[in-house]
Amino acid sequence: MLLAAADLGTNSFHLVIARVASEGGFEIITREREKVRLGHGGGDMKELADDAIDRGIATLARMRRLAESAGAPMRAVATSAVREAHNASVFLDRARDEAGVDIEVISGFEEARLIHLGVLQAVPVYDQRHLLCDIGGGSTEILVGQGVETITARSFKLGAVRLTDRFFPSGTIPDGAVDECRAYVRSTLAVYEREVARKKFRVAVGSSGTFEALVKVAHALGGHPELRTYNCQKLTRSALQKVIDKLVSCSTSDDRRKIAGLETERADIIVAGALILEGVYDTFGVRSMTFSEYALREGVLLDTLSRMNGTTMHHLRDVTRRSVRHLADVCDPEPEHSRHVAMLALQLFDATRRLHGLEPVCREYLEAGALLANVGLIISHDRHHLHSYYVIRNSEHLVGFTDHEIEIISQVARYHRKSAPKKSHADFARLIEPDQQLVRKLAAILRIAIGLDRSHDGRVAGLTVSRRDKHVTISLASAAGDAAVDLSLELYAAAERRQLFENVTDTQVVLVAG
Repeated sequence: MLLAAADLGTNSFHLVIARVASEGGFEIITREREKVRLGHGGGDMKELADDAIDRGIATLARMRRLAESAGAPMRAVATSAVREAHNASVFLDRARDEAGVDIEVISGFEEARLIHLGVLQAVPVYDQRHLLCDIGGGSTEILVGQGVETITARSFKLGAVRLTDRFFPSGTIPDGAVDECRAYVRSTLAVYEREVARKKFRVAVGSSGTFEALVKVAHALGGHPELRTYNCQKLTRSALQKVIDKLVSCSTSDDRRKIAGLETERADIIVAGALILEGVYDTFGVRSMTFSEYALREGVLLDTLSRMNGTTMHHLRDVTRRSVRHLADVCDPEPEHSRHVAMLALQLFDATRRLHGLEPVCREYLEAGALLANVGLIISHDRHHLHSYYVIRNSEHLVGFTDHEIEIISQVARYHRKSAPKKSHADFARLIEPDQQLVRKLAAILRIAIGLDRSHDGRVAGLTVSRRDKHVTISLASAAGDAAVDLSLELYAAAERRQLFENVTDTQVVLVAG
């Protein structure tokens, strides 16, 4: 089953087409974005210009054709530009008559709720009270939530396009405009300061194109290479200040287009967007904010799916594990074997914690690497460990991880067999030394765990570890405690794969049954 969602914003129109997943989520298969600039004006944006309506209808018609060609029913929602315009009916009528699309105009509160659902599918904050900020072209939505519950939410008429038209016409920065914009943003947000403070959020998340643009510029200003994904990337208050200083040092849009990491089409509105975000940080006491690449359109998809079949949203509790398992189910011909290996690997990780000395978060990387070690088999069996690295590294299905975490997981999976990690391997050599050690240790554990299910039938039910000086004994328990179960193949395969573990822990390993 396919679904499509269109987000008709003040600055851009977005379309996503997704395949519904059996576990309650979905898999994005197509994304389209087009700058329309439907809304303009530094005041209340009370009127949609004729040329803007024309652009919007043409874009909407193309998006409908894309959704139809995929066989995906499309739900379209419009935000501040349409809900505030007194001639919105002109746009809505033409959309229905000319583009064949019925548009749902949503309130600011509903917009915040749907963005929240989108974010929960990309950033693992379900169990923590979180503040959400989404800066659009015409409005900014602020929400405090926990789980899927909206504790409080407010929509403000603070948008990157709206404030650019008011304070920075044509993308220029007149004298005093930055200070005036800062004061306006702060005075607008101040009415919500005490309410948010009472809710005591623990983490902050930012979505929208504006926030993504600022994260990318901050990353580039830090001298870092471009990432494949910026999802879950953090933007600190100090990093944001450096970005703002860089932006306001350029008096025109043409000058800002030369800034590394900044998309040229956003150069005219980015100063206003950055000052809105600065106001959010300072008003609500945010020190760092995490980027979510999912926002309103993904929230619309999930809400539509929930309406259609009445599903609950408990799967949002652990977006990282769900996305890993989905990729494994799609690409691994024997996911049951990989799940059993992951279980054994985690037991070995826990039992040897004093030997490897890794932080608890590394346990998640090991589990993901174990579950995904064989996804390269979808390409071919020969050199499938290398194919697994490629599939994981380039998959769009993994959410909830940073780009750095995906690289670690990819390399753990890549080294589950064949050659041990070497600095002559280009991808491994690019890691800093602590990360190289992390990959070595996790791959060492995974190799033994894979040997312990050599028969692919789960005959090793579990393991215990004992240690005396530099000698480590791994004792295997057979399924159902049956002593007659033959574990000779598992003992041999694990012994053949123990060398890397012995090297990274400076021990000698013995494997025994019983």
